[in-house]
Amino acid sequence: MPGLQLRGVSKAFKGTAVLDAVDLDVGSREFIAFLGPSGSGKTTLLRIIAGLETADSGEVVLDDRRIDVLGPGERDVAMVFQSYALYPHMSVRENMAFGLRNAKVAPNEIERLIADAARVLEIEPLLERKPAQLSGGQRQRVAIGRAIVKKPRLFLLDEPLSNLDAALRLRTRVELAQLRQRVEAGVIMVTHDQAEAMTLADRIVVFHDRQIQQVAAPMEIYLRPANKFVAQFVGSPAMTILPVKLVDGGEHAAVALGNGARIETMVPRASLPAGGPLEIGLRSEHVRVASDGTAALEAEVVLVERLGDRSLVYARLADGGEVTAEDKGTSVLKAGERVGLAIDGASAHLFGPDGTGFHRAGA
Repeated sequence: MPGLQLRGVSKAFKGTAVLDAVDLDVGSREFIAFLGPSGSGKTTLLRIIAGLETADSGEVVLDDRRIDVLGPGERDVAMVFQSYALYPHMSVRENMAFGLRNAKVAPNEIERLIADAARVLEIEPLLERKPAQLSGGQRQRVAIGRAIVKKPRLFLLDEPLSNLDAALRLRTRVELAQLRQRVEAGVIMVTHDQAEAMTLADRIVVFHDRQIQQVAAPMEIYLRPANKFVAQFVGSPAMTILPVKLVDGGEHAAVALGNGARIETMVPRASLPAGGPLEIGLRSEHVRVASDGTAALEAEVVLVERLGDRSLVYARLADGGEVTAEDKGTSVLKAGERVGLAIDGASAHLFGPDGTGFHRAGA
């Protein structure tokens, strides 16, 4: 089977488990983002694939060849580090040629590979410069170029944009999106940045508590989170989670909030577990400031975040629960004011006692 397969990969450091029986399939030209909080195991897994760490158990297979028994230089993978890891005394050309020379590639072939990579990355004018003469974005492109010249079957990117300022990060994100169309290889990128993952990846792998929580396309992750952790980790601001009770209804679940307000969801009642507490999940765009009598909740405004096209209203309920709503960009609300909130029940999510997510059918 072409591409990458991970089977039962586990790792512990000094008795502390970091990865627990991880399974994953990556297509031969797929762009995968590893997303999760610090300490969730995503960088460790990337290093195991690269051969920089050894798994305690499990297998790593690339294009039908088991590579976890091979050295890093024999795996047909190339890693781009967060810190760039360029040799300061070498020119850009020499940095890109270094690994190829060690691999005994012919000099004329080295020059051809460097020229091709430099053209793709638009760094041809920089080839004779030293790293100290380059901007952060240029250094990152050189680091990527050093990986490209190896023509690997798989690129591994360890938070490649984290050292860039906001404007340069956005531009380099666009460059990465364009670059992935020009290379004949898969890409796995570790990131803490949801926007990077949502923009670049074909699929996102969400890590937490030593395990993969969900693997899906970006909007599938956003619209149909597998569990409460994914729901609150992916999306900004975080999804509001409130306790509810299931009440009498028809085919779709109706629930009641703490104040007794009834919300009609589109979650199939038959899909829910029998018994046990439920919680409702609401994205901020599905809770609106209401002044027309449609409010299901009343809350006290804690903070208004003005974003220009819209305002985010962070509010506190009478029982202490916190909810995030949207208002118009010209909102005049202030902290301490009372506000009514209308809820789009058709877009609501429900979560069972173990945190499993339940969503509207077909959404």
